[in-house]
Amino acid sequence: MTTISTHQPNYIPWLGYFYKIAKSDYFVFLDDVQYSNHGMHNYHYIKTPQGLFRLKIPVIGSQGDIINTIYSRDELGWKEKHLKMLEANYKRAEFFDEVYNDFAAIINISYTNIAFQNEAIIKFYCEKFGIKTRFFESSSLNISSTSEKRIIDICNALKGDIYYSGIGAKSYQNEENFTQKGIVLKYTEFQPFEYRQLWGDFQSNVTVIDYLMNCGYNWDRVLEYQKSL
Repeated sequence: MTTISTHQPNYIPWLGYFYKIAKSDYFVFLDDVQYSNHGMHNYHYIKTPQGLFRLKIPVIGSQGDIINTIYSRDELGWKEKHLKMLEANYKRAEFFDEVYNDFAAIINISYTNIAFQNEAIIKFYCEKFGIKTRFFESSSLNISSTSEKRIIDICNALKGDIYYSGIGAKSYQNEENFTQKGIVLKYTEFQPFEYRQLWGDFQSNVTVIDYLMNCGYNWDRVLEYQKSL
């Protein structure tokens, strides 16, 4: 049985994004779908003494453009600003040096668009976590369908037997449509869990970098918590 999952290539996504990847044989970056100002394609949150702070990439492009045609405005110095914010708020974290230096090395490369950039970050962290999932980009599959049919077509193109979906898609996905095509529809069971954080009460709505700074590249810990829950 081959398990497929998909998602837009988001900027330094949360821990649950990586759990979804790890539960899949193949993960497809939806790089040729529409960019959304609310889709977290160019922002995420870190934890600070004043609460959550949004790290946002200024981009060239607008709502409705295709994600792999959106470019970051590197001339505005956003990379330096993001690195300074990480240093200011995570310098006391146990694994700061390694995680900060790794992220700086990835982010300071010049990318042709934000999809490629985000994919590079995600793949790097998967490698550090020891996640062996194989990656694809939807733009390479020559699929022109949309919405639910697009997902089914992606599964068929990659000969997937199981589609591992995010919970948010329950409201519009019809399980019968998948079943008719020989695909078992499953939903992620990932549950946020508390780990040691800086700055007060635990916050789960943060980038994976928060976990990395505080816990290192410890994927076994993630799996152990999910099993216990």
